[in-house]
Amino acid sequence: MSPTTIIEHLVLFKVRDATDHSKIDAMVSSQRSLSSLDLVPHLAAGPIHRRRSPAADFTHFLHSRFLSKPDLAAYTVHPSHLAVVQQNVPIIEDSFAVDWVADLEGEIVPSPGSAMRFLIAKPREGTPASEIVKAIDEVRASKLSWGVNFSLGRAKGYEVGLLLGFSGVEEMEGVDGEEELVAIEERIGDLVESVIVVELLVPSSVYFN
Repeated sequence: MSPTTIIEHLVLFKVRDATDHSKIDAMVSSQRSLSSLDLVPHLAAGPIHRRRSPAADFTHFLHSRFLSKPDLAAYTVHPSHLAVVQQNVPIIEDSFAVDWVADLEGEIVPSPGSAMRFLIAKPREGTPASEIVKAIDEVRASKLSWGVNFSLGRAKGYEVGLLLGFSGVEEMEGVDGEEELVAIEERIGDLVESVIVVELLVPSSVYFN
């Protein structure tokens, strides 16, 4: 199967402390409802499974995929998306977003119950993001997608995204899954100021088109 060029879109949220659980559930439900848009071949949202880095202080995620930059742009200004954003503003303390182009080998829609590990890197001053991408590419690991962030406005200086995919939590937290993360972090260590590493589970109740 030849690779499919897609856009990875990852948003991380920090929900305000002491927010009522019903409001959090409503937020997640409203975000998942956006998968019904024709522009969105995949969307999953929910609580972060585990934070693996001190820089990660987020509680929830939204991960979606698009077939082109124009589709992502249309989604961003779509009335349904804007309504969901406005609805959830009161309970969100902070947010972070990155987007990158990836040549994906495999299915665009991840299997329900599968696991994902995202590593988002902020280059050291004077280090081109392309150098980090090159270093990642040289590590033999089960990289699902990686690339340079092209939406800098909400990324807090983080410029490189990497997604490692796993069949489930056991594989992600197994020896091979841990070793590949260590190998990547060691390879890029001298090139980055900081990294955000979060682990996500694709909910079994993901909405599909």
